[in-house]
Amino acid sequence: MEKRLAFAYGRALVVFRAGYFLLLFAAVGLLLGFARNLPIVPVAVFGAVLALAAFLFVVSPLLTEHWLTRSRLVLRQGWYFRAILRFSEIESIGPAEVGGPALGVHRPLGQRTLYVTASRTGLVVVRLFEPRRFWQSFGLAASEIVFDVTDRNAFLRAFEERRSLLAPVQAEGADA
Repeated sequence: MEKRLAFAYGRALVVFRAGYFLLLFAAVGLLLGFARNLPIVPVAVFGAVLALAAFLFVVSPLLTEHWLTRSRLVLRQGWYFRAILRFSEIESIGPAEVGGPALGVHRPLGQRTLYVTASRTGLVVVRLFEPRRFWQSFGLAASEIVFDVTDRNAFLRAFEERRSLLAPVQAEGADA
């Protein structure tokens, strides 16, 4: 059995963000074309920050995938979100029929669900035994995580197969 299985997630978020950054770069280019005598250092710093943000939020999601190891589920979205969930922390997992309010990493106030979605198809919901805090949602706790994979049925089959390989916990004595 492979040590780690990788599952890709949707790319709609990347296309959406790439469009925003292209519009922003075009607006900055027009501003630079029409403005005269702009100081070079602030413009260069702004351009570098904009390019770094574009790389982080557009390119890095293309370089990551969700992983399913022998005992853990590793959810990733770009270089800005990673959550490692042990199988023992997961109460249940199954298909999610309703998508989140927005694409990306999002946790609405008043709800206990963290959305880590890049697409509105192939959604999976993980329910945790205990709520867990995520710094990516400003430290708010979540007891459910909704994420997407390109092949939901293959992911759920692989998860159940790997979970069934774990030995059940046995009591060590009569008083345990």
